[in-house]
Amino acid sequence: MTGSGRQQPAIVVTGADLAPQAVELLQEFEIIYAGKTPDEESLVQLCEETQPLAIIVRYGKISARVMDASKKLRVISKHGVGIDTIDVEAAAKRGIAVKAAAGANAAAVAEHTWALILACAKGITQLNTRVHAGFWDKSTHKSLELNNRTLGLIGIGAIGQRVAEVGATLGMRVIAYDPYASNVPAVVTICELNTVLAEADVLSLHCPLTAGNRKMINRETLASMHDGAILINTARGGLVDQTALLEAIQAGKLRAAGLDTFESEPLSSSHIFRGIPNVILTPHVGGVTSDAYVSMGTAAARNVLQALAEAKSETVRT
Repeated sequence: MTGSGRQQPAIVVTGADLAPQAVELLQEFEIIYAGKTPDEESLVQLCEETQPLAIIVRYGKISARVMDASKKLRVISKHGVGIDTIDVEAAAKRGIAVKAAAGANAAAVAEHTWALILACAKGITQLNTRVHAGFWDKSTHKSLELNNRTLGLIGIGAIGQRVAEVGATLGMRVIAYDPYASNVPAVVTICELNTVLAEADVLSLHCPLTAGNRKMINRETLASMHDGAILINTARGGLVDQTALLEAIQAGKLRAAGLDTFESEPLSSSHIFRGIPNVILTPHVGGVTSDAYVSMGTAAARNVLQALAEAKSETVRT
């Protein structure tokens, strides 16, 4: 946690760093870093001490207590797209703007999604382990060919659209469920959720987490899927009932799952997915590339500047 005698208005970053390009955009402010793993108490204390105009959210949760700790707070800007770690309702009640860096990490997450799809379909991690252990499974291994299979997407925003385009290029039929879709690629057929679940050979999640869709992938929805289907989640861990998914994997209902997000992070040493060979796990790094780091940081910074300008303009008018 760092700070200094303040000559400039403060912005708190709930992380240990920010892209230099983003820092340059915010040169009129003092940027104060909360560290890699800020908890509520440390954020409350830091906001009380520094009275920031804005918080750029990388890690940790922004609760009503954190918001109330700074009487000057005008905007909470997410360093990414998922705002489920921010109490949006509390922010609205306090007149604090909440902004997301929409589309800033779309390319990175879409690429990571395809890395997980291909690893699941081709058994890459298991084959790698076997070859390193001295085995040669050429005569027994059978991969899943994606050509002419169905790719089902839940959410067809900036990330889902990129995933869809790649699927179509590989010869897949692409269907999607998204009640809020406004810009759907020609390669995508919009369907009801039940249709997407029932027909997808590969089901990939690309929607925000809300109170209405928490654990939307559960025993009932998993039972409606194809035998041997693949589930991919690079969106939010809370979308999936983890116990139900493990049961589906162990029963052979699903071929594999590729997961980059989880209900609670990081995973505990005794987590139920540890040691399950056809559940491929990555540590919520889908959007973590050098390019996305810059684009998310600069988008978050621009959102701060825009929101503060709007707040200043509103103050002048009133």
